[in-house]
Amino acid sequence: MIGNAPFFVVGVLFLMGLVGIFMSKNLIKIAIAVSILGSAVNIFLVALGYRAGGTIPVHFLAGEGTTMVLPTPQAMTLTAIVIALATTALLLSLIMLVWRHYGTLDVDEIRRLRG
Repeated sequence: MIGNAPFFVVGVLFLMGLVGIFMSKNLIKIAIAVSILGSAVNIFLVALGYRAGGTIPVHFLAGEGTTMVLPTPQAMTLTAIVIALATTALLLSLIMLVWRHYGTLDVDEIRRLRG
């Protein structure tokens, strides 16, 4: 019954992330947009593994002849969440170093100061 709603949400989040990356001049806002883009990808992976009427992907609890949801996209999503956490932490630490060195987070100002 969920239909195409998750894919619509994925599309909206993906567009929000892309607009935030390409239109923002602040490095913190760009980092937030990258995080939103990663969330869209995670929702897309989970939506791909959904099956109508499916049960949990543990075979001995589900019983014989029942339809189970796909466990592979769920495992990939957990891996992607861990990778996104590490990437966001690294990105924010680099942003802190840029702010300490240049004193600004504006991308245009950083390019101008570079020379």
